[in-house]
Amino acid sequence: MWAMSGLMLLDTPSLYFRAFYGVPESVTAPDGTPVNAVRGLLDMIARLVRDRSPERVVCCMDADWRPAFRVAALASYKAHRVADDGGDQTPDALSAQLPVIDAVLDAFGLARTGVPGYEADDVIGTLAVRGAADGPVDIVTGDRDLFQLVDERGPVLVLYTARGIRNLQVMGEKEVAAKYGIPGRGYAEYATLRGDPSDGLPGVPGVGDKTAAALVTRFGSVEAILAALDTGSDTGFPAGARRKMEAARDYLASAETVVRVVTDIGAPELRGLDDRLPAAPRDPAALVELAERWNLDGPVNRLLNALPS
Repeated sequence: MWAMSGLMLLDTPSLYFRAFYGVPESVTAPDGTPVNAVRGLLDMIARLVRDRSPERVVCCMDADWRPAFRVAALASYKAHRVADDGGDQTPDALSAQLPVIDAVLDAFGLARTGVPGYEADDVIGTLAVRGAADGPVDIVTGDRDLFQLVDERGPVLVLYTARGIRNLQVMGEKEVAAKYGIPGRGYAEYATLRGDPSDGLPGVPGVGDKTAAALVTRFGSVEAILAALDTGSDTGFPAGARRKMEAARDYLASAETVVRVVTDIGAPELRGLDDRLPAAPRDPAALVELAERWNLDGPVNRLLNALPS
């Protein structure tokens, strides 16, 4: 077992998408409704609570999966994920499970929150910065964008789920630095330069991993790169990189808004949040009813057994 963490922040959409695609849709409720995402998510939370022993847990949600302020800065942001009706491309079999997920988390008494106009990433960023003042923070996600939040001072760690919940990669500043060849807290700048097709982030044309890493290591920030361009000097730029940066000035100026996770949301949804890990369900009767209706007895009992007694 790893050391106890103080605050655990769950990138809940990342986890339930992973559960949906990792557990067969043939796992259903008595009425035939798929419940694979619900069951998978509950089992993930149970394992995380058992292995990390957090004192506080927040299930962070997307209130807006494609915020207007990011689209205004860069129109391509997640554009490839927009469905014909203007929404996202969440499969119908998963959409039907989201209200069940909400109801089960609420019956357990697990804190669940999103903020209008923001993604789960931004909620996580704000709570991580706030929580790090009080002790260790674990961020559980399959999204590399959140590597920008690692901070050895908390510490703030990312438990990266790419290899599965049983094989979490614990990413701190040292691990990010070793993997990408950049300063540990420089992932946002690195992603801005290199790009990220999964988010519709094009990056700087002609700039790959090595050049992006060299630029971040040398200059530290996009703002510093732009300031260096203003001097007219080639100092610090790998061969040919200065010209590529010059051609991408407009992109660099806007991409920072897209890539940078918001860490200072002042919304009421994040004030007075009771994030203590419950020792018992908040609404046992509702939990029993939900477990029976949706064929959740196994995962509900596993999460109950993982809670601190």
